[in-house]
Amino acid sequence: MKTNLLFVGFIFQNNTIFREYILRQIKKKISSVHSITFFKANDNSLFLHLEREFSTQNKLIIITTKASFSVIGKLICTITADNQILKDDMLIPSFSTLFEERSYLVGYKQSLINVLQIDEDEQFPLLLLEEENSHAVIHLFDEDKQSAVALLDSLAKTNEVDIEISTLIKGWLKINVRGRKYGNVTQFIAASKHLLNTQIIAASNIIAYIIERLNLKHKKITFAESCTGGLLAAAFTKESGASAVYDGSLVTYSNTIKENWLAVDTQTLQDYGAVSANVVEQMSEGALSVSYADYAISISGVAGPTGGTKDKPVGTVFISARSKTYQTVEKLYLSGDRNYIQTKSVLYAIKMLLSVDKNLFFGDLD
Repeated sequence: MKTNLLFVGFIFQNNTIFREYILRQIKKKISSVHSITFFKANDNSLFLHLEREFSTQNKLIIITTKASFSVIGKLICTITADNQILKDDMLIPSFSTLFEERSYLVGYKQSLINVLQIDEDEQFPLLLLEEENSHAVIHLFDEDKQSAVALLDSLAKTNEVDIEISTLIKGWLKINVRGRKYGNVTQFIAASKHLLNTQIIAASNIIAYIIERLNLKHKKITFAESCTGGLLAAAFTKESGASAVYDGSLVTYSNTIKENWLAVDTQTLQDYGAVSANVVEQMSEGALSVSYADYAISISGVAGPTGGTKDKPVGTVFISARSKTYQTVEKLYLSGDRNYIQTKSVLYAIKMLLSVDKNLFFGDLD
């Protein structure tokens, strides 16, 4: 069953921060949302949309405000020929199978509907829909996409699972795995890891996975960022448990700060420029030195839309990842607007970190 998400109320379109908070809470229990739809509470087409949803075999999460919570209940009752009753100060359909404060679950034909009411500054109510056990997410890190996908397709047929593959960046595939009636998701993942043992990570949240691995081995990480402006650090610190592996990092935008904070050589900056392999090498080395971390990543580039040159056009990004014994640098030419280039730079940095210590990030830990 696919899970669809429906927001009812203008506030969910207008308040981005509030909406992102709700999405984070949902993703704690539902790893994959197939579609997200927005309606105003007084939209006449909402009823028809709900009718179509109720005729499917999907799961539906409806997020609404207090003002339209009972309206949604009335629409559900109209579609299902039911009536609303008062339960714990809530008007809900009488055939609701589960209900908690500001949340109820109804089943109709082969669909499941969870209606939740939340307004700004309220805690997210209890999500009553459960994730299907026959679902998982894996990440594949392989530059040869074609052969890797062919192998996974073969394994999927053998284990009777369906896979949906999306490319996050070159060499990094995110794969949703769903079991069929007699499918075996666990066996599919085990077979995939056996054949692609240094390329597969079975985890829905890759950064949370990295934090867990670092913490288990009592390792630390730090960053030195220029064009990403702390975006890499933010990606880590928004995850619970980050404080165990991350003491801090530096955003060094100007050359002066690169020199004074990271000991980047003045002559190197003059000879090669801030956006260069030589500079990111020294940035990651400096970050490792001042932090006493075990791993360091540095990023410098031209995120645009201005600042590009013939030799270093917009989208040129250099990334260095290192441990105390190994160091690697990549030069990238990324497309998109400023924010997209910054975000892709962070993804490439994470991918490079994983390659620095494959035993830690891909191996079995004792």
